[in-house]
Amino acid sequence: MSESGSSGRVQPAQAGDPSRIGPYRIVGRLGAGGMGTVHAGVASDGMRVAVKVIHPSQAQEPEFRARFRREVDMSSRVTGPYLIPLLSADADAVNPWLATEYVAGPTLNQQVLAQGRLTGPGLYAFAAATAQALSAVHAAGVVHRDVKPQNVILTPSGPRVLDFGIAHGDDDTRVTRPGATTGTPGWISPEQYRTGATGSEGDVFAWGALVAYAATGRSPFGTGAPDAVAFRVTSGQPDLDGVPMPLREIVGRALAKEPEERPSAADAAEECFELLAAQLVQAMRADTMFTRAEDMITAVWDMPPVDDPAWPKPARRGRRPWAGMAVVAAAVIGGLAGGVVALMPGKPEGGRHGTSNASSVPASSAPVPSASSAPASSPAGFPQPSAPGTGTTVSTSATPKQAGSVRPASARSWAEARPARGEGEHDIARAVLHDQGVLVQEFGDGIDLAPRTVRFHASRGEVYLSYRLTADESGTLYAETEVAGRMCRTLRDVVVRLHPDLPYRTFVMVRETAGRGPQVTWDDDFLTDARCAPADDGTLNTSVADAGWEPDEQGLGQAMVPSTDSDEIGVAGRATRKIIQRTNGMRTTLGTDRTLGNAELKVGFDPGHSAMYVWSDYGMWNQRQAAAWADMAAGEACRALVRQRDRAGDAWPYSRYAVAEWGGSGYLMIRWGTAAEPADCPA
Repeated sequence: MSESGSSGRVQPAQAGDPSRIGPYRIVGRLGAGGMGTVHAGVASDGMRVAVKVIHPSQAQEPEFRARFRREVDMSSRVTGPYLIPLLSADADAVNPWLATEYVAGPTLNQQVLAQGRLTGPGLYAFAAATAQALSAVHAAGVVHRDVKPQNVILTPSGPRVLDFGIAHGDDDTRVTRPGATTGTPGWISPEQYRTGATGSEGDVFAWGALVAYAATGRSPFGTGAPDAVAFRVTSGQPDLDGVPMPLREIVGRALAKEPEERPSAADAAEECFELLAAQLVQAMRADTMFTRAEDMITAVWDMPPVDDPAWPKPARRGRRPWAGMAVVAAAVIGGLAGGVVALMPGKPEGGRHGTSNASSVPASSAPVPSASSAPASSPAGFPQPSAPGTGTTVSTSATPKQAGSVRPASARSWAEARPARGEGEHDIARAVLHDQGVLVQEFGDGIDLAPRTVRFHASRGEVYLSYRLTADESGTLYAETEVAGRMCRTLRDVVVRLHPDLPYRTFVMVRETAGRGPQVTWDDDFLTDARCAPADDGTLNTSVADAGWEPDEQGLGQAMVPSTDSDEIGVAGRATRKIIQRTNGMRTTLGTDRTLGNAELKVGFDPGHSAMYVWSDYGMWNQRQAAAWADMAAGEACRALVRQRDRAGDAWPYSRYAVAEWGGSGYLMIRWGTAAEPADCPA
C-alpha cells in the first residue's frame, strides 16, 4: 500500500471504483499499491474509515486468502492507544477487504521529510508509544512484519502504528528473496534476510531502526540498492550518530544481529517510559505526578490537528437523548422521569458516585432510579440498583462489587486498570473506540478525544475511557457530555446483549490534560441507569421511550414565534411566572447577581411537534448552577402541561417539553421528556 494508508488526503475516486464496500460509502481514494487499493469510506453514522481492498490477483490465491482471514481474525483482538483498530473485514468477498479507523496526521516519513527529525521529550514519547503499540500487538499473538516510517502516523494525541499483522503481498517497494518473506529494504531483520524467519524479534529490530530514523532523519543502514542495504543489515553496524545517548543504548540492543539478544517490545517500552519520565522531571513542575505511562506522552506530545476538506462533513443531527444535553457552561444532573439526562459532576444523591479526592475532580452522581424511571428489573445475573441513600450496592448475585466495599474511581484505580483481555473485553473496547471515533468526526476541528484508551478493572467491575480535549471550556463541557452519553449506551448494549457473563457494570471517564495527572470526570452504573438503555430495551418508562421526537433548533425557532392561541398564552404566562419566581428564589444557589425576568427566561410552543419549550438567554451559570436551574425548569414545564391537560382534556395538544440554554454560539437542548402524570415530573 502507499503510505497514505489510513491517514492520507482524499483523492477523487477512479473509474471502476465501487460506490460502497460492505457497510461503507466510498467517497474517494487514500492510496494504492501492489497489495490493492485504500479507499476513503464513511460509515452510516458518519465515521471516517480507510477501506483496504485486496488486489484481484492476490485474492485468487487460496493460500493468500486463508492467511488474510487468519490474520484479520487475530488482528481484531488487538487494541491499544497507539494502534489503529480494525473495525470490520470480509475475507470471503470476491475481493477481500478490511476497514480501519481513519486518523489524520502525517506519517513519520512525511513529518521528517517536511519538518526534520524529532527532538526533545517528543522523541522519547515517540519511542515509548511505538514500543507499547508493538507490545500490544505481540501480546495478542500477532507479528506486525512491516514496521517502518510509512506505517506510523503522528496524530495530535500521539503516534499510531497501522497495518499490524495484516497479510502483505509483493509490490515495487518490497523485496522477496528465496527463503524470505516480504518486507521493505532497511526495515527487514537480519534473520529474515538469512532464513525468512519473522517474529516479534524482527518487529523489535525494525522498531530500533524506526527510532533511529526519527532521531536522525536517516535510516541507520543507509539507502541504495536493496542488496547493498541487505548486506549492511546482516553484516554492518548501524549508524546511530545523532541518537541521544539515553536512547542509544536501548536502540542499539534492539538492532542486535541475533534475535535473542534484543529486548522484548514490552521491555523496550518500559525502558523508554523511564527515560521519558526523566525528561519530564527536568521539564515540568516537581509536584506533577503521572500515574500512568500514557499520561506522560499526553503531557509532552505536540502535533497540531489536521483536517482534509475533501472529506464529507458529517451532518449535525438534531440533539439526541444524550447528544444535546450540555449547555456551554452547564449540564443536568439527577434522575428525570420523562427525560434522558446528562451525567455531569454534581451533588451526590445516593449511591457511590460523586466522591472526589485530591487527584480527581468530583465524579458524577448516579441517581437512584425512581419508581417511574427505573428498569422493571436488572438484566439477569446482575446486581439490582443501589439502595437509596445507602452508599452501597445491593447485590443479588456474585459480582466484584460487594456491598459496602466500593470506593469511588480515582486516578489510582485508573492506573491499576489494564488493557482488554479475552474476546468479550476486546468486543467492548472495539465498540467504545468506534463510537467515540464517530464523535470525533461530529465535533469537528478543535476537539480531540484521543488517546481514547479503554481499560478494564475487573475486580471493581469498571470500564475506563481516557480522553483529551483541546476545545475551549464551553466545547469541553459539551464534548464530555457527548462522550459520557455515547459510552454509557455503548456499554449497556454490548454487555447486556453480547457479554452478560462479564462482571462490568460501571463506566469511568478519565480526562488527560498536558502537565497534569489524570482526573476522573464521570463514574456511573450503565446497567441500572435507565438513561443508558436503547429505546427498544424495554426498560425505559414511556416518557423516555418516546424516542421518535427530539427537540431541536427548528422546534425552538417555532416556539419563539409569538402565539395567538389564548390557551397557549395562558399556560406560557403561568409557567414563565413560576419559573422566574423560582429562579430568583435560587439566586444563592445559581450565583446570579441580579433579578432575572422575561428578558432572560422564556416559554413558547412548537405546534408541529406538540412541544413546549423553556429557554434561558442568561448564559452565565456554571455547570452546577445550570444543572440546578434546568432541573427546576423541566419540572415546572412538565407540571404546567399536566395541569392544562387535566383542565382541557384531549383538546390540549401539547404533551412534550424541552429545556434549552444559550451557549454562546447557539441553543443546546439539555432536558426534555413527555408529561404523563404529576408524579413523573421532576421535583
